[in-house]
Amino acid sequence: MVALSVVLFLCGILLSVAADSVGTGIASVIPLATLLPFPVVGAIVAARRPRNAIGWIYCGVGLLVGITTLAHGYADYWLASGSGIRSLAETAAWFSSWTWIPLVLVPTSLLLLLFPDGRLLSPRWRPVAWCAGLGIVGYALNYALQPGGLGDFPQISNPYGVDSPLVGMVGLAGVILAGCSMVASPVSLIVRMRRAGSEQRQQIKWFAYGGVVVVVTIIASGFVSIWSVPISILIISVALLGLPVFTGIAILRYRLYDVDIIINRTLVYGALTIMLLLVYVGGVVGLQRLFSPLVGGDSGLATVATTLAIAALFNPLRHRVQAFVDRRFYRKKYDARKTLEAFSTRLRDETNLGTISDDLVDVVRETMQPAHASLWLRPDSTPTEGQRTDD
Repeated sequence: MVALSVVLFLCGILLSVAADSVGTGIASVIPLATLLPFPVVGAIVAARRPRNAIGWIYCGVGLLVGITTLAHGYADYWLASGSGIRSLAETAAWFSSWTWIPLVLVPTSLLLLLFPDGRLLSPRWRPVAWCAGLGIVGYALNYALQPGGLGDFPQISNPYGVDSPLVGMVGLAGVILAGCSMVASPVSLIVRMRRAGSEQRQQIKWFAYGGVVVVVTIIASGFVSIWSVPISILIISVALLGLPVFTGIAILRYRLYDVDIIINRTLVYGALTIMLLLVYVGGVVGLQRLFSPLVGGDSGLATVATTLAIAALFNPLRHRVQAFVDRRFYRKKYDARKTLEAFSTRLRDETNLGTISDDLVDVVRETMQPAHASLWLRPDSTPTEGQRTDD
């Protein structure tokens, strides 16, 4: 399936290039190209966990991407050259006009319902799965049977269009069912996380982290599109790579990495980057206006001064952001660290062994929270042979 997906995808790109429609073809092909990691990760998961439906869903998504790209490229080629079978080109354009629906709705509904073991949380969630499936089919039928011009090919009339109010009713029902499943699927993931053991909880954290990174990056690309649309498309394309990559890590290799550390670093350096960017832009603009009456016109002095200010602010700002993130999101670890730091400070000045023993047991209870803690000291003058046991 992976090999077939790649072959179909490359054939579609070659047809688009042969049609001399690189400008429009690349804009539509780049988002699809980012979905190629789906079948690769799907194949790895399916090979190691063949009973996990997520691997096969990813393989199916990749195959659909390959077919869609080929259909889009053939329609491009037929419109540009006029050679080929007209009915086949119209069918290809028709097919590529509505396949984006399952590409969007399957990962945002069924994938959330089945993650991470490929099974529903319980039989009670079967109606949500049926809503997702029927919603995808109904929504796709609405687009596939609408009369008139096709999405990316408005000059081609839908060869399978049906002028009937029933099509609109099916589409409306599909939208409602798909919307309900998209709302209920994340709820299923949250409930699964609350009931899960430590292993599944770590897997869900990885998946959630990847989803948040994708969403935040796509939102940021919306602001970038004001400046450059191609760069915005490129950012979205790279962001979409995160979903299959983090899914593969969650299912197969999550034990190698501590997701809490990665989330912590993302929060710290993401916030730090935004702050420094605002300081840089505000500093350059403000100092430019301040120096322009003195030096006239544009001056590099504002850029140099702002760069030096950012270099001076980096470490203090990073420490402040790290402390805020620890207090807000990692309170237990933050409190434990503060307790240990305070104990280390007291230990420098304390000489009474009984007081040190009591403080040490209190610190262990407060930070580690064991069921029982005790300190045993051997009646030996050699301090290196002291022994402590914590239960």
